[in-house]
Amino acid sequence: MDLTIQAAASIGILFATVSASPGLGAQEGSEQSPSHYRVIDLGTLGGTFSTGNTINNLGWVMGGSNETGDTVQLATLWLPGQQIPLGTLGGPSSDVVWPVKNDFGLISGTSENGQHDPLNETFSCPVFGLFSGNSCVAFAWRNNTMTQLPGLGGNNSIGAGVNNRGQIVGWAENAVHDPTCTSGGGLVQVLQFEAVVWEMHDGHWRVRQLPAFAGDPDAAATAINDAGEVVGISGLCSVALGGYSAIHAVLWEEGKPIDLGNLGGHGWNTPGAINNHGVVAGFANQSTDLATGSLAFLPEAFIWTREGGMVDLHTLSGDAISEATDINDAGQVVGVSYAKTDFSGARAFVYQNGVMTPLNQLISKSDQASFYISSTGGINNLGEIAAQANLVSNGVVTSVLHAVLLVPTGDPQEERGDVAANAEVVIPDSVHAQMRQFAGARHFGRVAQEAAGAR
Repeated sequence: MDLTIQAAASIGILFATVSASPGLGAQEGSEQSPSHYRVIDLGTLGGTFSTGNTINNLGWVMGGSNETGDTVQLATLWLPGQQIPLGTLGGPSSDVVWPVKNDFGLISGTSENGQHDPLNETFSCPVFGLFSGNSCVAFAWRNNTMTQLPGLGGNNSIGAGVNNRGQIVGWAENAVHDPTCTSGGGLVQVLQFEAVVWEMHDGHWRVRQLPAFAGDPDAAATAINDAGEVVGISGLCSVALGGYSAIHAVLWEEGKPIDLGNLGGHGWNTPGAINNHGVVAGFANQSTDLATGSLAFLPEAFIWTREGGMVDLHTLSGDAISEATDINDAGQVVGVSYAKTDFSGARAFVYQNGVMTPLNQLISKSDQASFYISSTGGINNLGEIAAQANLVSNGVVTSVLHAVLLVPTGDPQEERGDVAANAEVVIPDSVHAQMRQFAGARHFGRVAQEAAGAR
């Protein structure tokens, strides 16, 4: 085992106890202002693209990074001063996307398996940047070893959230040819898929299926907390990429699905994270999503609590859509707000004490000269944020996108940006297009929206 990983895991034993303390929940609703952050560039594996998609309480950042030439993306772990490619299960690429909240060295994600999909399905693989035509399968990674997780009899599966109990959630195909599956726009889905939990028993990973919400044929789990509460989606098979696959946002308690409600929309209702107090964050469609006759993707960030139900966090001022990507035990939420519904004008935000603040406004002017924070991944209980930033050169935002770590400084004297953060930075049309493409791929793409619009 890598000595750095071993030492970090030992620290995690102590921190996991602290992070579960009820006292952290008392910070919700405090009058503290958002932190100021310094930006750490995590780099790439040689390419021009990497993403920081999640972070645990040890400060481990996980996501994907391109190798030289930008034709291969590998799931990547960033430790202080280290980039560790996690490898694949035989195919060219892999990725880690959903909240990995394990502090003991366990990581989950998805890898291509080196075998052409026998039904030519695209499944949910594109959201992970997996486009080779291979089947994509869930993995568990620990001690420098990647292991394929067992499925439900189909060809594809997705590894998503992980908790400190060593439970992994995700979704997997079974062998049923589901009549609610659809194809179109280059997307193909044939087999039914269901939400699952993977647990280790007697040295082997075992898979347990979670039921879909009443009347729904398909489901997927995205995140899990240390109490074993699971969140995810339930709906039709569709193209296995959002849309009507996410008619219901659900919480599984003791294996039973509970509908979390919606914001008036008819699909794309997706919880992406749950903290250890049972507070859920994600995105849900606006009530106008069927105005054109087909299901449009019009999300807004939300949080859900037992007391208040689903609450719309809205967007940054003047924007059209938004999403929340993670929430920590203090109730801080991170996400992205977009100026237009085509994903133009991406701005990362932190939401705290009822206020949504652009992250570019909270980094120093010197960091603003080097980074434009365009999207977020995760936030841990120390308030550290895994994110993505386009590099800035001579006042111009470039198409080079790097995973970054935002670390709270706690220093009010440090030179901050202001409300006009990045006002003097120029974003070329080509970079705007790249930002839209990245956001579209992350949300299953415009093609997926069109295909999912037909029930």
